[in-house]
Amino acid sequence: MAKGKFKHKPTGERTFSSPEEIAAGSSADRPRTFKKQAEKDVSDTRGQPEEKEESEGLIEIENPNLVKPKNIKAKDIDIGKTTNISRREREELEKQKSHDRYMKLQEQGKTEQARKDLDRLALIRQQKAEAAEEKAAKKERKAEARK
Repeated sequence: MAKGKFKHKPTGERTFSSPEEIAAGSSADRPRTFKKQAEKDVSDTRGQPEEKEESEGLIEIENPNLVKPKNIKAKDIDIGKTTNISRREREELEKQKSHDRYMKLQEQGKTEQARKDLDRLALIRQQKAEAAEEKAAKKERKAEARK
């Protein structure tokens, strides 16, 4: 026959316990349920003082997930208290302040770049004024030539 999808070997055979194994498994000295054993242990410990294990006090485990965050009310917040900022944040603030200072000086025309810009603007204005005068003069010449 051709190979099919079913296995031909008996892979999941049942196994049965022999009477000797059953007798060995159900011994009389073993308690039948866990509850009975637990009740017996509790009754034994009531009569004796509790003895702690040596390693109990040595290890203190603190789970950060179990710690509840402390809620601070708005009226309890100290406004005058300064917060420590990181080096990166401090450098970022200094950079922003220096940029603002530079831009303020730039607007007032006190920086070298602003002076160059103003000189260039003055030159451009002068060239435009000269061009306008030339155009006006040329227009007048044309008007006179027509007469």
